[in-house]
Amino acid sequence: MIRVLFVCLGNICRSPMAEAIFRKMVEEEGLSEHIEVDSAGTGHWHIGEPPHKGTRKILEARGISYAGIQARQVAKEDFVRFTYIIAMDGNNVTNLKSFIGDSNQAKIYRLLDFVPEREVKDVPDPYYTGNFEETYQLVSAGCEGLLNFIKAQINNKE
Repeated sequence: MIRVLFVCLGNICRSPMAEAIFRKMVEEEGLSEHIEVDSAGTGHWHIGEPPHKGTRKILEARGISYAGIQARQVAKEDFVRFTYIIAMDGNNVTNLKSFIGDSNQAKIYRLLDFVPEREVKDVPDPYYTGNFEETYQLVSAGCEGLLNFIKAQINNKE
């Protein structure tokens, strides 16, 4: 089983959006029995909350379910449990690495690392920018690239 954890600061905007989008893509590809998806935040401020209303609105408009998603904070066991930890920006990567030091078993990437033609690799935080549409477009592109990367990994193992 490949396990993917999306991470942003508070786990109410970008990472739950990525979780919902990626979950739908995985289901559409018939890969749900091969890929598990979750999200978390590096901060603790929103633990237990549903996704931000801007995230919910943009997902609802596109028919993407966010059922069951609620904010949680990254835990030490996540670094062992998840195959890939996908951060939304460089600050999240720095925070994640400070949690674990050099003992990382999971692979940490930024989501936009999977969109090679894109020079800027940070997904802006719509909590501050208010631009949920831009975030949706970037997250969707990153999720598509990530899924292609993982499908190549699965095909290489078969």
